Amino acid sequence: MADRRKPYPPIEPYDHGFLSVGDDQQVYWEVSGNPDGKPVVFLHGGPGGGTSPQQRRFFDPEAYRIVMFDQRGCGRSRPHVADGADLSVNTTDHLLTDIERLRAYLDIERWMVFGGSWGSTLALAYAQRHRERVTELVLRGIFLLRRSEIDWYYNGGAGAVFPDLWEGFLAPLAGAGPVEHPVDTYHRLLHSPDPDVALRAAIAWSTWEGGTSSLLPQPDHVADTAEPRFALAFARIENHYFYHRGFLDEGQLLRDAHLLHGIPGVIVQGRYDVVCPAMSAWDLHRAWPGSALHIVDDAGHSAHEPGITHHLVEATDLFR
Repeated sequence: MADRRKPYPPIEPYDHGFLSVGDDQQVYWEVSGNPDGKPVVFLHGGPGGGTSPQQRRFFDPEAYRIVMFDQRGCGRSRPHVADGADLSVNTTDHLLTDIERLRAYLDIERWMVFGGSWGSTLALAYAQRHRERVTELVLRGIFLLRRSEIDWYYNGGAGAVFPDLWEGFLAPLAGAGPVEHPVDTYHRLLHSPDPDVALRAAIAWSTWEGGTSSLLPQPDHVADTAEPRFALAFARIENHYFYHRGFLDEGQLLRDAHLLHGIPGVIVQGRYDVVCPAMSAWDLHRAWPGSALHIVDDAGHSAHEPGITHHLVEATDLFR
């Protein structure tokens, strides 16, 4: 264990700004590392999670031109969903178009695509639609957005592993009206005209994910996910996507995995990932010839668990 790779040292962006992508949306972007290095785009999770400085550290700053951006409605992009941004213009198609607009704006011909959790979903959808723009894929915590995956996490499966946290997730649903799928009930609560109801639901939704994302408890991370502005955007955006099944056909990403043929890829998956169980990584690996799969036996979902970080840094070093 002692020889596991660590993240690269902290760095700051050398360029950043806002890109107008239509629909009155401005996407925050930043670039760090080597201006003449190999381009890589980082796709964050959630949806609605936003980017953080730690995420720059998966890449050798001397080798990579590191592009990061906050997806519509979250992070530093504007307008922010916590301020009432329009979710009708926040779909998978919109995000894929935003990625292409940013690539063209930064005058990048092709780039490596790096994504975890929802970022892996978006990376797969992007690579299947724009394979000519993708040099490699590095994916972590695979989420294929199948109904079975949503049911596992939001309809009781994961609750069998975390019954104490599951009770907290279910608490806002008490007295919320007719029994529905929790995703559907939360959809109503998160858009309640009563701001207290909406905020209570948002914090319960967000901290459920925060509390189940690592193999061992991380109280500071859970506290961050309870911050009201973050929780409102994260929960509303994530629930919006899952309520609409990611705006994808059922099983689409696996069905179209043959389109990844010829794109080198590394999949890193925690054995005890409760948020995105390892079966999805296994299914993707089986459907994507040429992909390498690393299952980390002492890790959950988080990219910042030591074994996950080790394999992610090794993968980016491999492709530099």
